Amino acid sequence: MPYVAPVKDMLFVMNELAALSEVVSYPVYAEAGADVDLAAAILEEAAKFNQDVVAPLNWPGDQNPSALRDGQVYTTPGFKEAFNQFASAGWQGVVHPAEFGGQGLPKLISTACFEMVNSANMSFALCPMLTDGAIEALLTAASPELQERYVPKMISGEWTGTMNLTEPQAGSDLSMVRSRAVPQEDGSYKIFGTKIYITYGDHDMAKNIVHLVLARLPDAPEGIKGISLFVAPKFIVNADDSLGERNDIDCVSLEHKLGIKASPTAVLQFGDHGGATGYLVGQENRGLEYMFVMMNAARFSVGMQGVAVAERAYQKAVQYAKDRVQSRDLAGSDGPVAIIHQPDVKRMLMTMRAYVEASRAMAYYAASAYDAQHASPDEVTRNQNQAVYEFLVPVVKGFSTEMSIDVASLGVQVHGGMGFIEETGAAQYYRDARILTIYEGTTAIQANDLIGRKTVRDGGATAKVLAEKIIQTEKDLAANGTADAKAVLKQLTPARMAFESSVAYILANAKSDIKAVYAGSFAYLRLCGLVFGAWQMGRALLAAQELRSDDPSFFDAKVATARFFAENLLPQAQALATSILESGHSTNALAVEQF
Repeated sequence: MPYVAPVKDMLFVMNELAALSEVVSYPVYAEAGADVDLAAAILEEAAKFNQDVVAPLNWPGDQNPSALRDGQVYTTPGFKEAFNQFASAGWQGVVHPAEFGGQGLPKLISTACFEMVNSANMSFALCPMLTDGAIEALLTAASPELQERYVPKMISGEWTGTMNLTEPQAGSDLSMVRSRAVPQEDGSYKIFGTKIYITYGDHDMAKNIVHLVLARLPDAPEGIKGISLFVAPKFIVNADDSLGERNDIDCVSLEHKLGIKASPTAVLQFGDHGGATGYLVGQENRGLEYMFVMMNAARFSVGMQGVAVAERAYQKAVQYAKDRVQSRDLAGSDGPVAIIHQPDVKRMLMTMRAYVEASRAMAYYAASAYDAQHASPDEVTRNQNQAVYEFLVPVVKGFSTEMSIDVASLGVQVHGGMGFIEETGAAQYYRDARILTIYEGTTAIQANDLIGRKTVRDGGATAKVLAEKIIQTEKDLAANGTADAKAVLKQLTPARMAFESSVAYILANAKSDIKAVYAGSFAYLRLCGLVFGAWQMGRALLAAQELRSDDPSFFDAKVATARFFAENLLPQAQALATSILESGHSTNALAVEQF
């Protein structure tokens, strides 16, 4: 079935849960012309573009992926033309500064646009996603000269960007990076080394590719403190901004992958013919710090990819369940009915729907916190929202991507045997989702970050702030008094208490029994996702009840979905807390040789 962007739900979340009207009132966004009506118009245009142009290329890309021929990567037929339309319409620049040719709009608005392009075609969307991260890294750390040379062309979509971290011997442990950069008399560097898993490391969709590369200087210290960041373009950029000779960067192969097949994942060789020309970004030996700017942007984006592919899998499953006629209705019928009438099929569809809506709400709430962090005129507000956003990023990334695998798997199950047949397309979403828990930091890395940097480092202060916000929603649900509100409240309170008890355990034992604490890191991340998702669903229920008269069908569905999440999914939180508090020693009980 064709993709239909859920614009109405997106706008509901933006307006009622993510404080869009407040976000667009910040001076920097107001000066850019942002307002609630503009946001709605942008989403409508994004929906049309992604439904009509990008989505039809998703299945062909899976069947006819990018290919390397004679040293050049050629993308799926239609990708280049679609990307040219994407760039010319300004979609790459939605969130980036106007001074470099962007539109300077809030992250909250761009997040909804980003979700749409990923639902339409995740393989296609990876190219602008990596470019966004490269732009942000350059704006954070590069010299004004480098920014002026590269950023405007990247924002315009004329050039794209990549992130070059991983090497054959250096995966998640970047202290083992061995690529080297040799200083030259003209201030440039010659880069030598091999980088793997480089998304859109070579392609035919743009005139130039701006590679951000981690490498070591000759006198650099060992470990992560000795890594610098360089920009190395596919084609050398002349003083007049024209493109010169091709740089010494070769795509030696493309990976054959389980999913996201249309996106070229390249092995890049730097310096086989005398050294690839590169330019230092920022200061020496601070490369990992700068690259994490790009990485953190990518981690939030990957979380949104989880929401996006889950939304697409849900839409496809609903349509199939409405069309597939089989068996009688359990309540009695004259003949077979569509399988969507069967309670267990409804259970699967409601699970998919509830996970998607809760994860979307959590991510959009985080995007709103990011906007407040960067644009609020009040320093206290900026600091509070920075802490909340940083706490939520590993949850958005880890929970939403794990969720997407579960949802896509349910989508295959709803299709029955036909879900196992490639021609239906349901399996593609399952395969595409599988990478999301791996790249840009595995779920384990997100979970460790959530415990170490986000919970322990500030003594649980941000976790306690979030708990207080949930308590306020509990009070609002209690005051509401409807049966649906009471049902959500009944599950939300013990789930929030499970979160608080888990935080207390982590803080009490992080130093004395660190391996036991980290044995529960995945459970803690999942618990946070469930509790924060339920919190947003509770808020959605209250807003939907107030707005019901505007569109009873839509808002009644919001209420029903919120209650389903609370009664069917949220109870897992208490079991997860038990695992966090009790299972650390059994997880670590076996010696290595016993496995």
